[in-house]
Amino acid sequence: MKKTGARNLITDVDGLLVGNAEDRDLKSGVTAILCEDAAVASVKVLGGAPGTRETDLLEPHNTVDAINAIVLSGGSAFGLDAASGVQAALREQHVGFEIGPHIIPIVPAAILFDLLSGGNKDWGLYPPYRELGHEAAVSAAREFAIGTAGAGAGALTADFKGGLGSASTVLENGITVGALVAVNPMGTVNIGGGPHFWAAPFECEAEFGGLGLPSPMPQAATNLRIKYREMTNPGLANTTIAAIATDAVLTKSEAKRLAVATHDGFARAIWPTHTPTDGDLVFSIATGKSGKTLDLDGFLDLCAAAAATMSRAIARGIYSAHEEPNDIKPTWQSIFGSSGA
Repeated sequence: MKKTGARNLITDVDGLLVGNAEDRDLKSGVTAILCEDAAVASVKVLGGAPGTRETDLLEPHNTVDAINAIVLSGGSAFGLDAASGVQAALREQHVGFEIGPHIIPIVPAAILFDLLSGGNKDWGLYPPYRELGHEAAVSAAREFAIGTAGAGAGALTADFKGGLGSASTVLENGITVGALVAVNPMGTVNIGGGPHFWAAPFECEAEFGGLGLPSPMPQAATNLRIKYREMTNPGLANTTIAAIATDAVLTKSEAKRLAVATHDGFARAIWPTHTPTDGDLVFSIATGKSGKTLDLDGFLDLCAAAAATMSRAIARGIYSAHEEPNDIKPTWQSIFGSSGA
């Protein structure tokens, strides 16, 4: 499970495009994952403070079998407007669920809290996320930026700027799995505030510095480093939101199990995670473009690869973040990038 796709992005999964849109003054943004053909999808929420749209329909026992896009957005609850912009862009292209003469794009979404990111949130009567969603959708392509981009534009960790991360893995059976994540946790992705990433055992080709794990492990490694601990109510101020995708043929129930398994990648890359003050969530998407179904052994391999790929994507999001005016936390690169340690 150490071979990456050609781009090392979620778009190595055939059938997916990704678009980002940011407002640098706002310090926030939107990321849209577009399915070229309607795709099987599900979701698993394990954080205690989620913000979502259209997630109930993704349960295996519910009727709609496929989705057209997934949206990850900053802006807290205001960011849920982004899905309307993506939906509008898809409707312009006549993409969606057909009922009589009507076309309804199916666009589940999740948001993270970045209102304290240092940007100007004085947007007037209506927030800008619908327009940012439309912009992200119309710009969707195979290549896209990670780091301080899209839904990760205003993300923060306890120690550093957060960001948008992505990674991919090609399994021995030819199946591809890809991850996309906006990393904005209550805790930290780095060990004891240092340069090393908790995700180090899964790293491929020095994609986030190639530093491995520290030796010896620092005594402070497992000390809790908590973002916004001084706030009266930090419970709405975090959240890591993500999508895992594969070109395998999966049922909706299998997609659900894939989303569940992928949360292991959060646990191997973020300390702590799945807390009452995070809204941690993973969407799963199966495009089926490979035409391959999986037996039990193959599905076990896919679930393990999904978790590992998500861990790598999380670390890449922090490693790739760049400095901008009015930042309230440093980037990993600004502290460790020149020396690598």
